[in-house]
Amino acid sequence: MENSQSSNRTLKLNYKNTLKIGLAFFGILMLWQVYNIYCPIILEAMLKDLNVEHYNYIIGVIMALDNVVAIIIMPIVGKLSDKTSSKLGKRMPYIIIGMLLTAIVFPFVAIMCKMNLLIGVIIAMLLFLVIMQAYRSPAVALMPDVTPKPLRSAANGIINLTGYLGGVFVTLLGFVPFFKMNSSSSLAQIQDRVLWPFIICTIILVIVLVYLIFAINENKLVEETKDDVAYGETLSENFDTIDEDNKLSKKDSKNLIIILIAIFFWFMAFNSFETFGSLFFKNILNDSNLYSQMATFLSVSSILSFILFSGISTKIGRKWTIVIGLILLIIGLLGIAFVSLTIHRRSLEVSSWKIFYIAMSLIMGIGWALVNINSFPMVVEYANKNNVGKFTSYYYMASMLAQSITPIIVGLFMDFHQLGQNILFFYASSLMGIALVTFLFIKEKYTVKQRVSNAKKKSALENLGDIDN
Repeated sequence: MENSQSSNRTLKLNYKNTLKIGLAFFGILMLWQVYNIYCPIILEAMLKDLNVEHYNYIIGVIMALDNVVAIIIMPIVGKLSDKTSSKLGKRMPYIIIGMLLTAIVFPFVAIMCKMNLLIGVIIAMLLFLVIMQAYRSPAVALMPDVTPKPLRSAANGIINLTGYLGGVFVTLLGFVPFFKMNSSSSLAQIQDRVLWPFIICTIILVIVLVYLIFAINENKLVEETKDDVAYGETLSENFDTIDEDNKLSKKDSKNLIIILIAIFFWFMAFNSFETFGSLFFKNILNDSNLYSQMATFLSVSSILSFILFSGISTKIGRKWTIVIGLILLIIGLLGIAFVSLTIHRRSLEVSSWKIFYIAMSLIMGIGWALVNINSFPMVVEYANKNNVGKFTSYYYMASMLAQSITPIIVGLFMDFHQLGQNILFFYASSLMGIALVTFLFIKEKYTVKQRVSNAKKKSALENLGDIDN
C-alpha cells in the first residue's frame, strides 16, 4: 500500500521558499556585475596613468589572483558548512557573516580608486573576492538541501532568475549618460563615475541581508522538506544509487569528470569577455555603455529563458539542453567577433550595428540560461544529503579555476597577438567550442526518445516544478 502511494506521489516546487533562497544569489550577481564591468576600467585607467606597458596582461593577472585564493577557500568552506550545526542552520551562518563582511569591504574598491591608490584597489578587490567566494558555496548549497533531485533544474532556474535581476539592475546604469566612458575618458572622470555603482549596490545588499535574516529559517525548511528530499533520491538520474558511505560508480565518476571539464572550458570562454568586455567596447568600439546595454539584454533574455525553457530538460534531458545552449553561445560570440573586427578595421559607426549586438546578446542569453539551469544540478546529482556542500565546491572549483587562468591567457593574447583586443571574442568562441565537444561525451541514463514518450504536456510554469510519479 505504501509503495503504491509512493509511486503516485507528486513533488511540487515551493516557489516562495526558492525565491527567498535566491535572494542571496541576487546579491552575489549584483556585486559580481559591478566588479566585472568597472574593475577592468579602473585598473586600466590607473595603470595607464602610471605609464605601464602591456597593461592587458597585468589586468588579467590582477583579476585572476583573487580567483586563485577562492579555489582554496571554497572547498574548505563547503565541507565546513556540510558539518555545521547551529540554531541558524548549516548554511545561513556563512551567508549572513559573508554578506555583512562583503558590504563593509566592497565600497573600498571605488574609494581606493578615488584616492588614486592602486595597491589599495587591488587589496580591496582581493578581500572582496575571498569573502564573496567563501559564502557563495553555502548560499548555493542551500537550494539542493531543501529541494528533491528531480526539481533541482527548475529550482536552479528560479535561483538564477532571482540572481540575474541583480545583474540587470547594474547593467541598467549603462543607459544613464553620466556613466558612459570611452577611450578618451580621463582617470578623474572614471574615478567620479565608478563610485556610485559601488555605493548603491552595497546599500541594496544590506537591505537584502536584513530581509534574509528574518525571512529564512533554515532548520525549519530542512525539516519540512526532508521527506520529499529523501523521495527525490529514488528518482535520481545517476546510473547507480548514491549511498552515504559508498564511492561513485565508474560510469558516474566518468560523467562527473567530463561535466567538470566542460564547465571549466565554458567558464574560461564566458569569463574572458566578462573580464575584458567593458574594455573591448570602450577601446575597440568606443562605447562602454553598449557593453552594459548588451549585458542588460543578455540578462533579460536569460531571465525569460529560465521561465520558458526550464522544463525542456525533462523532455530531452539535461545533456542535450546544454548542448543547444552551447551552440547558441558559439553563434553569438562568433557573430560579435567578426562584426566587431570589421567595424574596427573599416572605422564604421558602431551605432548602426546596435540592433545586431542586441540580437547576439539575446541569443547568448538564451544559451547561457540553458547551460546554467542544468549544469549545477548535474553536478550535485552525484551528492548525497550529507555532502551537497562538497559537490557544490567541485562545481565552483572548476568554474573558479577557469576564471583564474583565462584573464591571464587572454590578456597575453591581447597584448602580443597582432589582432590586439580584437582577439577577445574569437578566443571565447574557440573555448566554447571545446566545451561543446567535451560535453558530447556525457552518457545519460535515459535517451531523448524515452523522455519524449514518457513526457506529459504541461505549461511553462508547470514545467518549472511539478514532477508526477
